[in-house]
Amino acid sequence: MAAFNCFVPKLTKLLCMQRPRMFWKRQKLRNSYCCLLKRTATTGVESLRDDGVPYLITTPIFYVNAAPHIGHLYTVMLADAACRWQRLKGQQVLFSVGTDEHGLKIQQAAESHNTSPQLYCDRVSAMFKDLFEKGNITYNEFIRTTENRHFEAVQTFWEILQNRGYIYKGQYEGWYSISDEAFLTDEEVQDTTSHDGKVQKVAVSSGQPVTWMKEENYIFRLSAFNQQLTSWLDAKVIQPAQFEPLVRSWVENLPDLSVSRQRQRLSWGIPVPGDSSQTIYVWLDALINYLTVAGYPSKFQHAYWPPACQVIGKDILRFHAVYWPAFLFAAGLSPPSKILCHSHWLVDGHKMSKSRGNVVDPMDRLERYTADGLRYFLLKEGAYTSDGNYSDARVVERINSDLVNSIGNLLNRVTAPSVNKQQYFPALDDITDLSKFLSQEDVEKYHSLAELADQISLLYDDYAFSRALDKLLTHIYWANGLVQAHAPWVLAKSSDAESQRHLKTILHVAMETLRICGILLQPVIPVLSDRMLTRLGVSQTDRGIADCKQNSLPILLGSQVLLLNRISASK
Repeated sequence: MAAFNCFVPKLTKLLCMQRPRMFWKRQKLRNSYCCLLKRTATTGVESLRDDGVPYLITTPIFYVNAAPHIGHLYTVMLADAACRWQRLKGQQVLFSVGTDEHGLKIQQAAESHNTSPQLYCDRVSAMFKDLFEKGNITYNEFIRTTENRHFEAVQTFWEILQNRGYIYKGQYEGWYSISDEAFLTDEEVQDTTSHDGKVQKVAVSSGQPVTWMKEENYIFRLSAFNQQLTSWLDAKVIQPAQFEPLVRSWVENLPDLSVSRQRQRLSWGIPVPGDSSQTIYVWLDALINYLTVAGYPSKFQHAYWPPACQVIGKDILRFHAVYWPAFLFAAGLSPPSKILCHSHWLVDGHKMSKSRGNVVDPMDRLERYTADGLRYFLLKEGAYTSDGNYSDARVVERINSDLVNSIGNLLNRVTAPSVNKQQYFPALDDITDLSKFLSQEDVEKYHSLAELADQISLLYDDYAFSRALDKLLTHIYWANGLVQAHAPWVLAKSSDAESQRHLKTILHVAMETLRICGILLQPVIPVLSDRMLTRLGVSQTDRGIADCKQNSLPILLGSQVLLLNRISASK
C-alpha cells in the first residue's frame, strides 16, 4: 500500500481575542483573488478534476468545545477505510481531517476554563490528533482553522464572493443557536418547559436553547442558488438517498444567510476584510478548510478539486448540502461529487450524554480493543440510514466471533506445524483434485473466489463496508466449515499419497480463501491483514487487487504469529 505523509501543521497564534494580528498584507490577498478570478472568468465554474485522477476525501473538522467521542472516531475511520481502498486501487489520495476552532462557543468555553481561546484550542485539538494517531488514521492533512494558511484562504474567498456581488450589508433579525452555531427560522424553533417551569425557545433539531438576534451584518445571497442546487442534487450526490428529500425541502425556499457577527459580540474569529467591526460566520470560515487543504488560494491543487467524497454526520447535513455548494457556486468553483452522510451512535439504545453518564471514551476503547478491533466493529455495525447502537458487550462479541474465532482460528488451523509440516502455502497441482476431494458445491465456492475482488470493489466503491464485510466473512465461514469437515489434522497423520494429496488440496483452498480475503480486508483491518498475509508468506508487493487471482506457486510461510488475543468479556 502506498505510504502516507502525515503533515503536522506548525501551531501558530493567529488570533487573540482583543486584537487579531495580520500576518500578510492585504495586497497579497488581492493578488490571490485576481489570480483566481482570471481562471474562472471564461468558464464560470472551475473544475479540473477528472475520474481516475487524484482523489480528495474529507471529514468534518471537529469543534473543539469538548473532548472527542466515539462518533468522531467512527467518522474518521469510515473515511480512512475509503482512503485505504483508493490507495489499494492505485489512486493518489489527499485525505484531510482537523479541528474547527473559531466561534462564540469556543470563546465562551475558553472563558469558563479561565484561559485564552488559543491555548484552549491548542489543548483540545491535540486530543483529536492523539486520537487519530492511536486510531491509525492515515490522513495527509490535519487542518486547524487558526492556521495562517486558513486565514488567507477565508479572506480571499470572502473577497471573491463580495466582488461577485453575492455579499451585501443589511439588517439581520432572527433566531440563533449558539450551541449549533446556526441561524434558524420560526419553523425550526419550538417552546419547551425547563425543569424550573420556565418556557424557553429551543431548536427543534437539537433541543438547544436559541436567542433572538437583531444586528447589522453581512448577508450572503443564498436565495440566488435554488436552481443550481437543485441541478446538483439531480446528480444523486447525497448518499444514502433517503437524506435527499430533506435537502430538497431546505432548498425549496432559501432565505438569504447572515455570514458575519458583530465583533463586539464575537471576537474569536476571522475578521471581515476591510471591516474590523465584523467577524466572519463560523460555518463559512469552517467550510473553507476543504479548500485550504487543497492549497487554496495561492497553491491550489486543481487536480484534487472538487472533492470526490465528503464524509459527514447527519447533524451537519444542511451546512454541507446547502450552504457549502452555494458558497462554491458563488465563487465559481465546483461543488463536491458526493456527500456521504452517516447516522449517529446510541449507547445501549440511548443518546450519549454527560448527564446519563454513557459517553464512550474512544481512547479507552482503542486501548481495550485495539484500533483494528474497534474499527472492524464500527464499520461492521455502523449504518448510514439509522442510528447504530454501541455496546461494549457487542464489541467483544463481534471481535471474538469474527476476528478471533473465524479468521484467527482458520489461520491457526492451516498453518499449525502439526498439520502443515513443511510450513508452506501449497499450490494446486491438479485442478481435478478439487472435484476428487470436494463436493460440487464446494468446488463452485472455491472458483467464486476469482470473482470476489470485483464484487467487493463495487461495494467498497459505494462505501458499503458492512455489506462487503458480510460477503468476505461468508467465505471465511465456508472455509472454516470445509476444514472442520475434512479434518486436516487427521490427514496429516497419514503417510499415504492419497491422504497427503487430500491434505494439500484442503490447505490450498483454505489458505487461498484467507489470502484473497486478507488482501480485500486491508482497508478495514490493516494491521491484522498484514499479520495474516505475512504469516501466509504473501510479500508486500503481492497484496494488490490484481493479485486476487488463483495462486499458482507454492510459498514458504512466514513466522508464526497470533492474529489477535481473545477479548475478555470482563474487559
